[in-house]
Parts: sequence; structure tokens; C-alpha cells
Amino acid sequence: MLRRACVSAFAMAGLMSVFCSLPSVSAQTPKSKILFLTESKGFKHGSVNRDVKDGAKKDLAAAEVAMTQLGQQTGLFSIHCTQDSKADFTKENLKNYDIVAFYTTGELPIADADRDYFMNEWLKQKGHGWIGFHSAADTFRTNNPAHKWYWDLSGGTFKGHPWNAGELVTITVHDTAHSAMKPFGGEFQIKDEIYWYDHWVPENVHVLMSLNIEKCKTKGQVTKKKQGDKEVESIQAEHVPVAWCRSWGDGKIFFNNLGHNEATWTDKRFLDSTEAAIRWIRNEVPGDTKPNPDVSKAWHEKSVKDGAAK
Repeated sequence: MLRRACVSAFAMAGLMSVFCSLPSVSAQTPKSKILFLTESKGFKHGSVNRDVKDGAKKDLAAAEVAMTQLGQQTGLFSIHCTQDSKADFTKENLKNYDIVAFYTTGELPIADADRDYFMNEWLKQKGHGWIGFHSAADTFRTNNPAHKWYWDLSGGTFKGHPWNAGELVTITVHDTAHSAMKPFGGEFQIKDEIYWYDHWVPENVHVLMSLNIEKCKTKGQVTKKKQGDKEVESIQAEHVPVAWCRSWGDGKIFFNNLGHNEATWTDKRFLDSTEAAIRWIRNEVPGDTKPNPDVSKAWHEKSVKDGAAK
């Protein structure tokens, strides 16, 4: 990914001209301001855990450090990391930001009025966007219809993770032209925990990449049943999307399942993708948001077939 590069010209009559190459943040394009919420009301992931066993609490967790450094290195954005949605995810405070990112779990204490403002006004503005990392999908994972707003936002909610953090998985990129996918190429491997989802509505989203079950050791959810004296094993497999996006008014939504492992937050591919997603929200780089349910359908059929193969 091209990084910001500036070249200083010679000084003449006490004046100096500075030329900066694109895509950098110009004087006409101010930095975005990001609110990064890493609150855990359910399981607390190591990547957002500020606690230190028998030690002082860290100022920032691994994911927060990575995002802070990304903002500093690219010059794209400033960031405020918080683990207090009640204090910071409010109508008045949201007005200070262009992008909101979640790495959260559980049922967050977000007031109805703040939720409505965020979904119906704030997020629909040009240059605004929401980014969900990993367990943002393990947030409001209930069957309570009152939480449908969040299912629409995140695109799906955690159903389980047959693919654990230590497994090397293969992921296929469907939309290699999307700027946030270019760092991954057409296919790549990574060690990270992969979810599959409830409340998944393919007609709502543009799927960007999916788990390639054919090339993964784990094929799906394994169940064992007794049949007489024998124990019979069966595998449930389905389409497992890994990243997707959608438009929301003039705003944008981007979700990436990756990020469980702290090592992912130092993976150049992942960081370059995150940078590109931010540029995409800023409307600096291209990326389609048209729903592509045909991709989900085809990959569901393929995944079921691959899961059943021996």
C-alpha cells in the first residue's frame, strides 16, 4: 500500500514549498475522526483487553495500539479509543466523529435515542461510516426483535466458531477490485478465529470474501450420534462469509471477521485492508456495495459439497 510521501523543495527568499504525493491527506481533505469502541459486555478478547495479570492496567490494548499507529503512520485519521459506550456513544459525542469502529461483545448500554440518531441520521451522511471487527458480530446476538437494528448494521451475529484461533484457514476473495480487498489478493491463508452467522441476510450485503472450506482442515460443525454400537459423525457446512460491506444512505458499512488473534493486528495485509476501508468510507478509493446474494448462494452450495467430501 502506498504510504504518504512528501518531498521538500529548495528554499528561496525565505520560502519553502512542500509537495506531497497522493493518496495522502491534503490541506483540502481534513483527517477523519474515528471513535473506536472496544467495550466487552460478553467475552473479552485479548486484542482489546487492557488488563494485565498482576500488573497495572494498560492504556491501550493491542487492537487499539494498532489503530492508533495506523492513523499516525498514514495521516488519515485521529482516533479516540473507549470502552465506555454509555459515556461516548451519544448523540452529542457522535457529532465529533466521522467513523465509528466496533470491536465489542454483548449487549451494550446504548440509549434508544442515541441508537436512533446513529442509524437514522449520523450514519447516512456522506463521509461517515461504521467498521466492525471480529466480535462486533458477537454483540447484541439475541433473538430479541429490538436488536434488529444492530443485525442490520453488522450484517450477521455470532453462531459459533468451528475454525479456532490456531487453525490456518484459506480465504477466497470474491471482489478483488474492491479497494479494501486488494491487499489480500485472490486467495490467502491466515491463522485466526472464524465465525459463522445467524441473522445473515445475503440480499442486504455485498460479500467481499469467504472461507474456502475445500482448502481448510475443519469443514464445519461436527456432531456425533450413536447408531447402535457405532458412533456416526456428521458435518454441518454452509457459506461462511468473512468480510462484507453495504451502503447506508450516503454512509458506508464495512465488516471484517478477522482480528481475534493479536498477531492479526500486526499483519500488513489486514492493516492495509483497514486503511483502504477507511479511504473507501472517505470516498477516496472505489468499492462496490451492490448486494450479491448470488455469491452467497453459490458458495453455500460449494461449502455444503466441500463439507461432505472425504
